[in-house]
Amino acid sequence: MTRWLKGVCLALALLLLLVAGLWLTIARWLPIVAQHWLPQGSTLRLDARPYWSDGALRLPGARYLAGDCVLAGLFSARLNYQQGRWLLVADDVNVDTDCLRNLPTGDDTRTPLALDVIQRALPTFDLAINHLSVTPWQAYAGGISLTNDQAGQNLRYRGEKLSLDAHLDDKQRLTLHALTLRLPQSEQPITLDGEVQIPLDLASLPRNGALEARFQAPFVSGPLTARLRWQENQGELTLSEQDAKEPLAQLPWQLEQNRIAIDGGQWRWPYAQQPLAGGVSLTLSDWDKSYSQSQLQARFNLLTKGHNGKGNVVVTVGPGNIGLIDSDLSFRITGQVNKDNLSVTASLPGTLRGPLLNPEMTLESGSLLRAWGKLDDQTTLREARWPLAGIKVNHEGVSGRLQAIVQLKDAYWGDFRLHLDGKAEKFLPDQGIWQWQYWGNGDLPPLNARWDVGGRGAWSGSTVRLTQLSTGFDRLHYGMMNVEKPRLTLTKPLTWQRDSQANSAFGGSFQLDTPRIAFDYGGFLPHAVLNLTASGRGPDAFLLKGDLQAGKIGPISLNGRWDGERLRGQAWWAKQSATVFQPLISSDLKMKLRDGSFYGQAAFSAARVQGFEAGGHLVVKDAGMWLTDGEMSGLDFLMSYRMKNQRWQLGVKQPVSLRIRKLDNLFPLQNISADLQGYYPYSDKAPLVLSNVGVDMLGGHAGFEALRFPRPMSAVLKLRGVDLSELFTALKPKQFAMSGKVDGELPLYLDDPHWLVRDGWIDNASLLTLRLDPQMADAIAENNMVGGAAIDWLRYMEISRSRAEVNLDNLGMLTMAATVHGMNPQKSAHREVVLNYHHEENVFQLWRSLRFGDNLQEWLEQNLSLPARKGHEQQ
Repeated sequence: MTRWLKGVCLALALLLLLVAGLWLTIARWLPIVAQHWLPQGSTLRLDARPYWSDGALRLPGARYLAGDCVLAGLFSARLNYQQGRWLLVADDVNVDTDCLRNLPTGDDTRTPLALDVIQRALPTFDLAINHLSVTPWQAYAGGISLTNDQAGQNLRYRGEKLSLDAHLDDKQRLTLHALTLRLPQSEQPITLDGEVQIPLDLASLPRNGALEARFQAPFVSGPLTARLRWQENQGELTLSEQDAKEPLAQLPWQLEQNRIAIDGGQWRWPYAQQPLAGGVSLTLSDWDKSYSQSQLQARFNLLTKGHNGKGNVVVTVGPGNIGLIDSDLSFRITGQVNKDNLSVTASLPGTLRGPLLNPEMTLESGSLLRAWGKLDDQTTLREARWPLAGIKVNHEGVSGRLQAIVQLKDAYWGDFRLHLDGKAEKFLPDQGIWQWQYWGNGDLPPLNARWDVGGRGAWSGSTVRLTQLSTGFDRLHYGMMNVEKPRLTLTKPLTWQRDSQANSAFGGSFQLDTPRIAFDYGGFLPHAVLNLTASGRGPDAFLLKGDLQAGKIGPISLNGRWDGERLRGQAWWAKQSATVFQPLISSDLKMKLRDGSFYGQAAFSAARVQGFEAGGHLVVKDAGMWLTDGEMSGLDFLMSYRMKNQRWQLGVKQPVSLRIRKLDNLFPLQNISADLQGYYPYSDKAPLVLSNVGVDMLGGHAGFEALRFPRPMSAVLKLRGVDLSELFTALKPKQFAMSGKVDGELPLYLDDPHWLVRDGWIDNASLLTLRLDPQMADAIAENNMVGGAAIDWLRYMEISRSRAEVNLDNLGMLTMAATVHGMNPQKSAHREVVLNYHHEENVFQLWRSLRFGDNLQEWLEQNLSLPARKGHEQQ
């Protein structure tokens, strides 16, 4: 008996050791045993052995592999039994549908289980997965729970973009209480509810049912409703807007064994810029028992109308295979879309391959999109071409060569042609890579110029980089300015890092260069270079910093800020010698800057609605220059300004001020002054006022108080104390001389159709003296006895009173009527001489004579000897 008991104990010990060994090595042998029931090529792996803790069997992790691809992964699972129910909970389950392609697709000849058998075989349980993620639909991840009892099965799913409540009862009736789906870039969710009778044979389709989905679509004001109803082997799918009389889509279908067909389906979309409509035909057949493979053949068409008449686009699909795991389906899109004045043609043959829920589209040889027509009244699209052969598109992005050719004609901006060529590899915005290069050329009639552009760049991941840019003109001609060969280039690659708001970055450097800017009047700006550097968060938020230099002119420092809507900035012109502006003065003027200084400052703002605004000041101090017949010194100029709505406001707080200490030409001019304040272009409500205009000249002063634009009636030029001796010293006439001072007032009419000066006068302000050249007086006396007697009284004359009435028309004709009262003390100290004189002369010819003394002398001789010659001719 003792020996038998020892044997039993030994056997129990061995059994316990065997169970313990199997338990400790379960992570190794269980996947091998499970391999017998798994599909060929798939394996089960346990990350660690299960263990018992807190009344539950815990599994740290398990993976199900299809080939070397992890099809499903389970993490932190626990199983226990409480109050007659099994409870299975897992923290995370990840499923990658791309791995399904690694599973075998052979025929499965096993008899499918009936649904009621499965329901009766399931124990009472609760299943909960806290986080379920399925690739490539990770955005729809969420938590799932499934309960089973005698009344049926309840399924609940909760995620940010997908939620579901459904119940399957013991009579195989599936009721969707609520299904809510939020699609990307859509604010309104799609909701679905209804009831479906599930067949006992899971390989068969439901016999009858009714489902209704409600959702909001872009461009449609009201909600849309999709209804699917069927009975036995036929039914209809309709899509309609709330309270609409006609449906947007009506698709009748019939079901036969392994075949479903839509024949005579119609659709319409009245919400586009022009109403669209078409037909649908579709046949789906020969699906296998698991619905993983089917034959599809379909045809869709789209009708449009535009400037080229009616257009029709036809989409043909198949025949080909379509399946959950693998598809091989050809398609072709051909036809023309006409809209208003624009037409687009397409020829796009291609294939769809891969899983139905994640296919890859490949466009084959000959794929091309073309467009042409008028974009607006001034712009004509001659042709746009997009060759698309070899392009591949899947959930990872676009791969292949991307090209575009655009030819455009604008009535104002001229013709241009642009090319884009590049290569994409699994590219989506901020994913994959797209490298490109571009080039083009055109003409710009408004500036009488031709231009070209070229460059390279790439979009890799979240970084957009422009590595090369060169654009320029052969020349620019605008108004009186000619810019020679300006060109804009990148001096530092332009980079945009499109990460999160905190990590985003944008920056690059540019240079605008021109050898010369010439002006029609003869001046020019030498080699000009504008350097700019941008840095910031993105194209809608960055800072600008740079400088402008033109030869020795400058540099002008610039900085600014762009916030996506408005550009704000400032410019500083540091103090420098005014002599650097010598190139701006035409060489024909023979003027040379010799001293002085210049500086300025400006602030500016630009926006689409506001336009361009600026304000600042310019200062010139103590400038001087050499002139052809003299010199100018002591020039001071101060101007403050604003510019808004294309109107300048000059002298914002104080008038624009011009002061010149001295100007030597024919005669010295001193203390020249002028003030300007107001608006340009000016108007009645926004006038421009020229004031404080004056100059010290010829021992006296000339000037006027104010002149208001528009419609300046007149400005009175006042002469005070002008010394005739200084005038005659400057003119240097040889035949006569005068001394003394005169006053006068000359009304200047600037907006009169006939007069420049009207009813002007000149009076003597002191005693005047007149002296004639003795030789000229003797010559006149010899030729004319009467004239000789008169000229004796004029050889030396003291004028006590004189007055001249002056008028000048706009053709330059000067009319002067003068009355002179004086005496010749050498002839008689008590006899008064009264001289009435009327004179007409073209002032333009007179001015020319005043500039040349010899011409004046010749004119005096001819006019003073004229009466004697007339008398001699009469004898």
